Amino acid sequence: MNLPFFIAKRYLISKKSRNAVNMITGISITGIAIGTLALVVVLSAFNGLSSLVESLYNSFDADLQITNVAGKAFSFSEEQKNEIKKESGVLYYTDVVEGNALIKLNEKQIVATVKGVSSDFQNMSGFDSLISNGKFNISQNNIVVGNGIKYTLDINTNSYFSPLSLYAPKKLEVNSINPEDGLNEIKAYPAGVFSINDEFDEKYVFMNIELASKLLDYKNQSTSIEIGIDKKANVYDIKKNISSILGEEYIVKTREEQNDVLYKTIKSEKLWVFIILTFILIIASFNVIGSVSMLIMEKKKDISTLYYLGASKTLIKNIFLLEAFLITFIGTISGIILGVIICFIQIKFSILEFDEHYIVNAFPIKIKLYDIVLIFIVVMLIGLSIAWYPIKFFTTKLINH
Repeated sequence: MNLPFFIAKRYLISKKSRNAVNMITGISITGIAIGTLALVVVLSAFNGLSSLVESLYNSFDADLQITNVAGKAFSFSEEQKNEIKKESGVLYYTDVVEGNALIKLNEKQIVATVKGVSSDFQNMSGFDSLISNGKFNISQNNIVVGNGIKYTLDINTNSYFSPLSLYAPKKLEVNSINPEDGLNEIKAYPAGVFSINDEFDEKYVFMNIELASKLLDYKNQSTSIEIGIDKKANVYDIKKNISSILGEEYIVKTREEQNDVLYKTIKSEKLWVFIILTFILIIASFNVIGSVSMLIMEKKKDISTLYYLGASKTLIKNIFLLEAFLITFIGTISGIILGVIICFIQIKFSILEFDEHYIVNAFPIKIKLYDIVLIFIVVMLIGLSIAWYPIKFFTTKLINH
């Protein structure tokens, strides 16, 4: 057995002559364990929330989106469409027509964004999971509205006797003194209500692309193309291939690029949470200095004996470095185990629940192996880095005296 490790282990588990050493060692292990536990639980909770937000956006945004650089409506040739559809990994292809419209029901009205989609949209997006009332039905004159729009207009999805009136300006110049002649109007029936978050719920209305084209005055044109790809395929390779097919006139964006601000915010928030908790853990780890320093003072006779028996200064320093390592290691492993247990309890039994108005019933938790490994490495480095200089200083001082 390695001699420094053997002695360090004996010092850790053997009874000390001073109870204060045992107490501070226990406090050191407990402080590191609590700090590590907090890191595991908070980061796992943050992972859960991030995954929830991403899953909601994933149901709304396509894997790839194609738009025109000029920002106007466009149309692809059949040859271009077929080239895209034949691209390896492409599963769904959806034409989209999007624009603003005034929606009116009785005396209530709201300006919303109409999104007309083709038949592949429902299969591509999994939008059914977001429906809170009614069903996703956009056939004929049926539409699906956001939850915020439903409350603003007081919509009843079970009623087919009160259709919504939707108005949008005509694209062509109208020579008439009557303002209504400059508007397209359609009647539509709300078949379902979706709920994502306030940003989407108060903004979007879904309908089939034929109805949206009629309302928004687009003929055989799209404002964007949405593409669903195989989960096994590389989205960046497909993006590159489609970009080469279409040329520089079009922009192809991944889901992450479509929500650039959201994904950057999620990553930066998680980073700052990790940094803040790490600073708290650094403060807690200073107990290791007290524990090891007091142990060195107590074992000064042992240090002198070992030195006169031929032990090198490096061997003696390694004994107490290993002591700091064991304290940090026990605290870290204990904290990780307890943190993972708490996370599994929440995942299994949903101890922290939400009320019925939330999208999920309980606080989401997601444990990532990457986070656990990172936490272990960071905590161990903190513990050893903090203890290194005091150990070097005290052992050198005792040996020289």
